[in-house]
Amino acid sequence: MNPEETNLIEQYILDHIDEEDALLKELSRDANVNLLRPRMLSGHLQGKLLKMFCRMMQPQYILEIGTYTGYATLCMAEGAADDAEIHTIEINDELEDFINKHLHKSKLKDKIYLHIGDAMQIIPTIDRNFDIVFIDANKRYYIEYYDLIFDKVRPGGLIIADNTLWDGKVLQTPHQTDKQTIGIQRFNDMLAKDNRVEKVILPIRDGLTLIWKK
Repeated sequence: MNPEETNLIEQYILDHIDEEDALLKELSRDANVNLLRPRMLSGHLQGKLLKMFCRMMQPQYILEIGTYTGYATLCMAEGAADDAEIHTIEINDELEDFINKHLHKSKLKDKIYLHIGDAMQIIPTIDRNFDIVFIDANKRYYIEYYDLIFDKVRPGGLIIADNTLWDGKVLQTPHQTDKQTIGIQRFNDMLAKDNRVEKVILPIRDGLTLIWKK
């Protein structure tokens, strides 16, 4: 399909799935007006997919590495069990007020535990074994995040890695200074050889890899 057809198909999909709720619409508008990189927000389609995974698995404990606006956080909270805990980590402390502004408006806020700081330091302090882990932070460190959380994911748990097609840059030979693309390529190559898991890449938005721990 050409770009125009792709955009039409995406709009068709959005027109035929459940509507985005009012709080998420407000959050999305706020991000587009006030944040420098609103495209980083998970968005309606991916948010509904994350919610559906949580609906199906009913996870008790969820870890999100890379909160950004809290959009995906709220989607997972909506699909998770009533007594679930969602631990979400954001390194950029300048986003804390933005995140809390919207989380505090949600009836699901008591499920959500926001941690501000470096995930590498915070993850070892969270005494939980997770049912779902969503990785959507610094692309340079996807392998390091994966190694850090692997033993904290229960057998049968799901790891979801975002941006694993990286605007098609995974097909290119990156300049040595393009650490983000190199990081994603290294992660994808490593994961392809990891026989401890089953995995599939979905070509949704920027690529979403589902990793099921045996």
